Amino acid sequence: MAARFSRFRFATAAVVSFAGGVLFASGMDWTKISWAQSTTGNRPAVSARGPMSPEGVGSFADIAERVTPGVVAVNTTRTARPRANMRGRAPQGMEDFLEQFGGPQPRQQRGEGSGFIMSSDGYIVTNNHVVADADQVSITLSDGRIFKAKVVGTDSTTDVAVVKIDAKGLPTLTIGNDENTRIGEWVLAVGNPLGLDFTVTAGIISAKGRGQEINLPNAGNYTISDFIQTDAAINPGNSGGPLINMRGEVIGLNSAIASQTGYYSGYGFAIPITLVKNVSDDLIKEGRVRLPVMGVSVTPALPEDAGINGLSRVAGVKVMGFTPADAGPAKAAGIEVGDLIVTVDSKPVDRVSSLQRIVRAHKVGDRIPVEVMRFGTKKRFDVRLEEANATNRLAVNPESPEAATNPSAGKLGLTVEALPADIAARLRTNGRGVRVADVSADGPAHDKIAAGSDIVLAVLYPTPRRDVRSVGDLQSAVSTLKDGDYVSLLVQSLDPSLGQRVVNLRIGG
Repeated sequence: MAARFSRFRFATAAVVSFAGGVLFASGMDWTKISWAQSTTGNRPAVSARGPMSPEGVGSFADIAERVTPGVVAVNTTRTARPRANMRGRAPQGMEDFLEQFGGPQPRQQRGEGSGFIMSSDGYIVTNNHVVADADQVSITLSDGRIFKAKVVGTDSTTDVAVVKIDAKGLPTLTIGNDENTRIGEWVLAVGNPLGLDFTVTAGIISAKGRGQEINLPNAGNYTISDFIQTDAAINPGNSGGPLINMRGEVIGLNSAIASQTGYYSGYGFAIPITLVKNVSDDLIKEGRVRLPVMGVSVTPALPEDAGINGLSRVAGVKVMGFTPADAGPAKAAGIEVGDLIVTVDSKPVDRVSSLQRIVRAHKVGDRIPVEVMRFGTKKRFDVRLEEANATNRLAVNPESPEAATNPSAGKLGLTVEALPADIAARLRTNGRGVRVADVSADGPAHDKIAAGSDIVLAVLYPTPRRDVRSVGDLQSAVSTLKDGDYVSLLVQSLDPSLGQRVVNLRIGG
């Protein structure tokens, strides 16, 4: 069944709070996404190449000379804990013999990363994954001085951390505004790749708002999906170093690379500095980050979603559910499953990362206006942001067995049948649902709904919403539709990891 699902265009809904941590492994077979962090060991030779500055060598040189004193090397040590002793797992009678050797001993692991100085009294920003679980952290300045550092706070959801050293009068970097940067602008990456301290590389901003394409380690429900992409060379050890614009301002925190080998291949990713600044300020003031959330799970809009809402272009994000299940601030405000969120706080939402960025710029308790398209009608709601709970999840009487399969649902390209009693009981559908038995290869549901594993629970549009409790209910709901009309279905997958989703179809499309 997993292989079958790989063909479908629907995406797992992203829980929206803000842009935070990153995931491991790209969806493309030829590349891997990994942290730009180094661990001590043999390092292969890496070729260096980069663009020439259009303003001449001096402009890059001037910026590098000005910002390098504000960049630091971050070195960590952590103890690798031994596994549990052999007692209970060793062959019978051998436990005492093996334990006399003391078992496996703890060993130290060393890590390398980068950071930059954000205040003259010793506050330094780096990545969470650089210092997470470290027993000791030390900071090396560009002038060679070394300080022990205290971890002030970390946030795995944004991959941002703040450490503090006991020093005064330190050189600091100027914080820029990544929202004003444009694709194609020149940037410098400064850090300590592969043990090569205070290395400067140059490139351009290749893209902005990189989101669900970027999958990096240890992701959770509230992780970042709003990266700046650059082709400035970033390698292991660059993690936590600044991405600098041509005015010498920090616009990003270098975090990850996409590569076949784990080393520079032209694809680097940085966390936008506006997010980094918000999180680091919270860590310094509160010691933790309170994550504001709307309490919705969303997915990028598809052409059918735009069409069913009368939009001339694909825009917005589609509401797939609520967190916690069937509750939360968005649900309380009146937002419904199937709504297309188009603006938040009067700012356009063109992708999931846009929504995350806007929400994360606010505080818990703020009320923000949200505009949605509900099947062609624009509606406005005021949503009061709540603090995220770490364990929020998306929620996921039997039909008569005599009900017949209904080929007449063919306007959708679907053949449906009664939902077996055991499945209805297991999924607790409360009497709703018909199972999809077959999907026509040339129908509108092709590649959107899966035969054998998808259940149609309700027709959301044409309004009013109608629960589907029998084959006849679905047939009745679509009987008056004609070519060019749209229909919106609430679909439940038998795969618990996929849960519920909204599928919009165009008849004859």
